[in-house]
Amino acid sequence: MLQMIEANWIAVTALVVLVLLVAWLLWGRKKPAPARREYRDVLSEGAGPAQRNDALIDAPPAAAIPPIVPPVVPPIVPAPATGIMAGVAEVVAHEAQEEVEAAAVVAAGPAAAPVEAGSADDLTRIKGVGPKLNARLKELGVTRFAQIAAWSEADLAAIDAQLGAFAGRPKRDAWIEQATLLAGGDTGAYEAKFGKL
Repeated sequence: MLQMIEANWIAVTALVVLVLLVAWLLWGRKKPAPARREYRDVLSEGAGPAQRNDALIDAPPAAAIPPIVPPVVPPIVPAPATGIMAGVAEVVAHEAQEEVEAAAVVAAGPAAAPVEAGSADDLTRIKGVGPKLNARLKELGVTRFAQIAAWSEADLAAIDAQLGAFAGRPKRDAWIEQATLLAGGDTGAYEAKFGKL
């Protein structure tokens, strides 16, 4: 091996110099310091901090704003017409008026029966009604078994649409049937069908 190095000393010297140069480039060279960025804003120019916004702080609360009352829909009256198709416009207008009135009844929800103070039933006795659902029903004006027992399919759909995450529960758990038995005081039939109270 020594003989080979003596015979090729120029190539070995060049190789050593090349290795030293690569090592210096990788580790020995001093890296330039990163340039510092200067952030300038209004405070660095001498401006004071922002002033307190008294107009927003002293404004009346949003709860003081009066509620929005839905507008009254005027009846649809067709223009008088003559000829073969004269009666069609009247029929269409009459049907449209009935649809508008039906939509207003569904939007208003079922009428809550007058409730005497302190006479609310414990609606949590109905299977599927917990504390949160009981509170929501009270917000909607439903506090008695007799009210639920008197619901029609339209009333059930209107209440169901207002239950949010509990939608579908009244029909699935047969609230009307349960409330009918509980309002009548028939606990034996209730427990036979729905389980122990």
